[in-house]
Amino acid sequence: MEKAVIKVGGMSCAGCAKTVTGVLSRLPGVGKVEVSLERAQAVIDFDPAQSSPARLAKAVADAGFETD
Repeated sequence: MEKAVIKVGGMSCAGCAKTVTGVLSRLPGVGKVEVSLERAQAVIDFDPAQSSPARLAKAVADAGFETD
């Protein structure tokens, strides 16, 4: 497993953080997901054979949140 840290903009409540957690958790190869509303970031453990930081960020963006 590898770890990715993705900045997530546009989260304004705990519901937003829960949405981001759900979107990331459903991706293939994703293990642990920790989303921090205060830090505006997601920390994801993932299997690099099944996913990538770019794919993780795209899923967050597709859910309507900003990533950098």
